[in-house]
Amino acid sequence: METLTVLQIIWFFLIGILFVGYSILDGFDLGIGSLLPLLSKNDEKKTAILFNSIWPLWDGNEVWLITAGGALFAAFPHAYATVFSGFYLALMIVLFGLILRAVSIEFFFLEAGNKKIWARTFFIGSLIPAILFGVALGNVILGIPLDSKMEFTGNFFTLLRPFPLVIGILGLCAIFMQGLTYTMIKTENEINESARLLSDKIWKLYAAFFVLAMIASFIFIPGSSKNIIAWIFTAIFIVAIIAIRIFIGKAEEFKAFISSSLSFASLWGIAGALQFPNLVKALGDDSLSITIYNASSSKLTLSVMVAIALVGMPIVIGYTIYVYKIFRGKTRG
Repeated sequence: METLTVLQIIWFFLIGILFVGYSILDGFDLGIGSLLPLLSKNDEKKTAILFNSIWPLWDGNEVWLITAGGALFAAFPHAYATVFSGFYLALMIVLFGLILRAVSIEFFFLEAGNKKIWARTFFIGSLIPAILFGVALGNVILGIPLDSKMEFTGNFFTLLRPFPLVIGILGLCAIFMQGLTYTMIKTENEINESARLLSDKIWKLYAAFFVLAMIASFIFIPGSSKNIIAWIFTAIFIVAIIAIRIFIGKAEEFKAFISSSLSFASLWGIAGALQFPNLVKALGDDSLSITIYNASSSKLTLSVMVAIALVGMPIVIGYTIYVYKIFRGKTRG
């Protein structure tokens, strides 16, 4: 196997790892934000406790998304250009949501008289990206209309098809579960109990949409039922989601969070197995698909990036572990 091919495969997996890291870490604070009205019951004290539970961590979590986007741009610039131009309106809406979250959590603590308003805007800013991230991934997996220049030829409504919407709701359920299990780790009393009760409904919804997504993949993605690696990750997901139920029932909160994170990671594993070696599938004509082979940077660029990643990623992971260790424990006020 040629060196360039090896580097292209390595970067496919490294970018996938970055997106998995972002989903697990930012997933819990997006989940808390998206469920804020149900968890806090519009009580300012409860809202403040929930905000304090993610306050030291949420902006660091989003660095993983920036890093993943930067790595995609550097390693596979053609795929980056196609996705960001084709999904331009959707991504601008996501960006608006992320900015709204940042403004809301800051002003919640700065403007005592408008806490309810900023809690509502944080909820809106969390829910928007929580839904659209999954829809975008569903479109990438299913395929979008591309021309011979690797340019998107559809429109915003092209993205709102049944399969991407199912994947979007499945992703939303995964984010909800991350948020609920993390809430259980960080809170006590009424908030903890609210998260525990709500988790039962979300767990059922999560399992149901996973089954629905499997059926949809068999219908819309030919050959998906024969993908052995996808089935391995499916088995991991099933074990993980059962473990979530068991650990929540035993009040083993950290283990429930780890199981939720594993279920989220396995969803990315299924997506990667169905996608490889494609980055963006072309709808109706596989020859127009953007792959790791026809969209990558040069051998030199990929080699230099690997060297940087070997130094940078352990530092980032180590820093993340250190920060979470510093701010471990229950949030009481």
